[in-house]
Amino acid sequence: MVPPARLTLDGAALVHNWQALRGLGGGAACGAAVKANGYGLGAGRVVERLAYAGCRDFFVATWGEAAALADLVLAHDLSLSVLHGVRERDMSAARDLPARPVLSTPEQVARWRAAGGGACDVMIDTGMNRLGLAAGDLSLLDGLEVETLMSHLACAEEASEMNGCQRNGLAALAGRTGARRMSLANSAGIALGPDYAFDLTRPGLALYGGVPCEGLAPHIRPVAAIEAEVLQRRLVPAGATVGYNATWTASAETPVAVINLGYADGLPRALGPSVSATWEGAPMPVIGRVSMDLIALDASAAPGIGEGEMVRFDIDLPAWAAAAGRSQYELLTGLGQRFERVWRD
Repeated sequence: MVPPARLTLDGAALVHNWQALRGLGGGAACGAAVKANGYGLGAGRVVERLAYAGCRDFFVATWGEAAALADLVLAHDLSLSVLHGVRERDMSAARDLPARPVLSTPEQVARWRAAGGGACDVMIDTGMNRLGLAAGDLSLLDGLEVETLMSHLACAEEASEMNGCQRNGLAALAGRTGARRMSLANSAGIALGPDYAFDLTRPGLALYGGVPCEGLAPHIRPVAAIEAEVLQRRLVPAGATVGYNATWTASAETPVAVINLGYADGLPRALGPSVSATWEGAPMPVIGRVSMDLIALDASAAPGIGEGEMVRFDIDLPAWAAAAGRSQYELLTGLGQRFERVWRD
């Protein structure tokens, strides 16, 4: 069964973005956050491409996500870290899977130690007050095999004094845990400069075409685009309306293409006429309201379009986020499961 809409994913752009971020990190190793199923694009296919490009460090949120990547990790001899640490119910998976927990609470540290320890990563809270041990808890790590000591920036996409405070907070812990590496910078953190790179960077959003800060804009290429099928082409007479709540009225007889796409697929209702599709290069603006499964397009510039043709939406994450009043992260990870995901390298 062929879905009526698909995400076309540019593998070359993905690799380009990782290489660009690696270059901006100076001499630091560059990893990749592939949590939330590779930010919605398909973690397995992302890992395959980045592994061949030279990436060796990957990060997921849960042990279920780690299990889905286990075969790839073993096949390519990769490093995989589970950012949410290890609960009691995760211990069996943590022992069996080729992944390390990122320990972030005294309870997790004690649990890991009681189970025999082994290689782990550790999250330190440097001011975000989310996950992480306090700096005063470092003595709990004595004797543990800590691979990477990491923290997470709260305001990396902004010119905030907090960035420097967090950077200095992590730097002050160098040499106090026996950790082989230190890590702080996410995508936006990489743009803050080499002082934030430490030994390993952990980009996420920018790998997939997001631009969390202006400094990355020249370096990042879009990765995802939407292609959706025309269900019907119709002529709407002058004065008639289209869609829910009759928000659009035809000023003249207008050819309209109704396509198989809507907010259930992750295209926000709030975008509406701020986006347009193309067909053979011809622009086709959205008219009326985006509904759950359907969108109407003005087909005036595409007289040859008909049922079964595919139109294309180039996803501009910063522009779409501004228009929809939502974050780029939400838009990307919200792309629906009804899409076929097609990689083109």
